[in-house]
Amino acid sequence: MRKKFIAGNWKMNTTIDEAVALAKDVVKTMGNTSDVDIAICPPYTSLYAVSEVLKGSTVKLGAQDVHWEAKGAFTGKVSCAMLKSVGVTYVIIGHSEQRTYFHETNETVNKKVKATLAAGLLPIICVGETLEERKSGKMDAVIESHTVGAFAGISAEDALKCTIAYEPVWAIGTGETATPQQANEAHIFIRKLLVKLYGTSTAEQIRIQYGGSMKADNAKALLGQSDVDGGLIGGASLKASDFAGIVKPV
Repeated sequence: MRKKFIAGNWKMNTTIDEAVALAKDVVKTMGNTSDVDIAICPPYTSLYAVSEVLKGSTVKLGAQDVHWEAKGAFTGKVSCAMLKSVGVTYVIIGHSEQRTYFHETNETVNKKVKATLAAGLLPIICVGETLEERKSGKMDAVIESHTVGAFAGISAEDALKCTIAYEPVWAIGTGETATPQQANEAHIFIRKLLVKLYGTSTAEQIRIQYGGSMKADNAKALLGQSDVDGGLIGGASLKASDFAGIVKPV
């Protein structure tokens, strides 16, 4: 059985004070949960402050991105070592917003995954199609490209340290949600890709989250699907009670 994993992606929201307050609410609500893995991913500016709040709880700290180089003249970027130094465990890589607005590619995703694993951090690798790609019949090709590209040169041992987040781009922040059946079909397709890459035993152990407007009112149906192993939560993670409403059905 794959343990469910719910991660909150706060995106470009919350000041440091707001992040600390929200983290405290999350810990108060869910800080001793052991039957599901939980992580919150605040902006870089709040990582250290939030890490102090999370000490002693079961909630882990995640970052929203990372650069693949260890150091150097990369103004505005943050390295794996910097993230580790503030207590980060997970790193979101290849989010659709990074692909859409900031020129993320399969190649840069793969570089980030390799750097993250080498540093002892755990990647959350995002894959998923746009509405146009789904309507034009390119959904499977896009998901395959994202998945195979991300895992290029990654050993089976390291693949087990990764989480995949399937995020249909058309359902992110739009209020639209893939039906539980649509989500599960995509997750099954991704797992079949992992079987081709690593064999059945490894593929069956890798967790695949759903990321696309998961909320308390649809979480139970989505999380009840055979291959939906959790959620990468955006807007609904910005209020502890809403976030808890997603975790509780697990």
